[in-house]
Amino acid sequence: MACAGCSTGSKDKPSGCKSNGGCSTGGCNRMNTYDWISVLEIDDPLPFPWVEVSFKNGSHKEFFRKDSHHEIETGDWVVTETASGYDVGKVTLSGELVRLQMKKKNIAEDRVIYKIIRPASDRDIEHMHQARNMEKLALVKGRVIARSLGLDMKLGDIEYQADLRKATFFYTADRRIDFRELVKLYAREFRVKIEMRQIGARQETARIGGIGSCGRELCCSTWLSDFKTVVTSAARYQNLAINQAKLSGQCGRLKCCLNYELDVYMESLDRFPMDIESIRTSLGTANLLKTDIFRGIMYYELESTGKNKEAQVFGLRPEQVREIRYKNDRGEIPRDFGETVALTAPGGQADAEDAGFADVTGEIELPEEKRRKGRSRDHRNQGARNQNWQAGPPSDQNRPQRSRTDQTDRRGGQGRQGPRQDKPRQDQPRRERPNNPERPQNSSRPQDQSRKPRPPFNKNKDRFNPPPSNS
Repeated sequence: MACAGCSTGSKDKPSGCKSNGGCSTGGCNRMNTYDWISVLEIDDPLPFPWVEVSFKNGSHKEFFRKDSHHEIETGDWVVTETASGYDVGKVTLSGELVRLQMKKKNIAEDRVIYKIIRPASDRDIEHMHQARNMEKLALVKGRVIARSLGLDMKLGDIEYQADLRKATFFYTADRRIDFRELVKLYAREFRVKIEMRQIGARQETARIGGIGSCGRELCCSTWLSDFKTVVTSAARYQNLAINQAKLSGQCGRLKCCLNYELDVYMESLDRFPMDIESIRTSLGTANLLKTDIFRGIMYYELESTGKNKEAQVFGLRPEQVREIRYKNDRGEIPRDFGETVALTAPGGQADAEDAGFADVTGEIELPEEKRRKGRSRDHRNQGARNQNWQAGPPSDQNRPQRSRTDQTDRRGGQGRQGPRQDKPRQDQPRRERPNNPERPQNSSRPQDQSRKPRPPFNKNKDRFNPPPSNS
């Protein structure tokens, strides 16, 4: 999607809007309209005196009356009247297409009270860009002030007028907020007229913009203007998994695209019989497992019995299901299900063959993956220490110097008063012992035969027993 102002770069690739300096998310594609009459350069004999003007890259659009002495065409920047001052916008539609757009939005011509003052000059556009640059800083300050007051609200966007006389604060809240004190603080901080406007979560996402899960810009920020209610049953009719994370959009609500194809699914479901959850045959009772709308198949799972311990899945056409149910209502039990479409579960061998794939189950054997047993943390640390010692013992230079001030004495249990003063040891000659001629040098000490044996220890009395007497 692109507007008429996009230029073409090298190799016929779009290089973005010339006025905006390049396309960006939520930029020139936000709520744009295509004025095909102006592109074809068709002269309008009866010009329509109203035009459609877009503000802040399509965040909102309004209709204005133009004077006959101003030559204004689609794509021109103009200065428009407002309730308090003036604003600068871009003309997106002109001529007869504006009449159709006003009829579509149910806006009468007499309700348009403001008009276009003049075409915008370079200075007016410069003031507009200056106002846009002030919005980010004002948004941060506004959120801080709202949080300091403890208000349960969220500021989503701020829009300044080009004349810097008015600022509109868009916020979301679950309930009504008393922001009288907040407006006073905002007026004191920003020195402009403050307007508080409450919007919904989807309107907030439409103003901010972004990229959806489909890879395209959000529908609400590009073309969708009518937000319809989305319910969970829309996903059930389309056989989608009820996963809140996948079904929710960036606004936190259910995605609007769930309603796009809902009518087609509802028409397709009319071809299938309703309220036939189970059917009976001589093989047993089968329960409905899944309805494939695209292939037109209803999968039934046969309940396991004494003969059939494993559950079986059969694919039946809607006509076969109606016929079996008609016989069951009359008290008849068919012999079997008849000609089945698929003998396996959905997505099994039958579906794979229809898609052009072959079943390679059992033909390819993957080698067993050898896994090492996990070690404890002590073993891992010991291995790291061993690896460090293999690299070499730590040198004295890298070894940390430990202070002895806080060390505890082993004997007394009290810390030392100060560092230990070690005196340098002087190298002294080793003193040699004189040889004793009475005692052999390389012999053990002779035992004293006159020494009495030690008395045995009595565990019960905790004392030594007297040696037994020989008498």
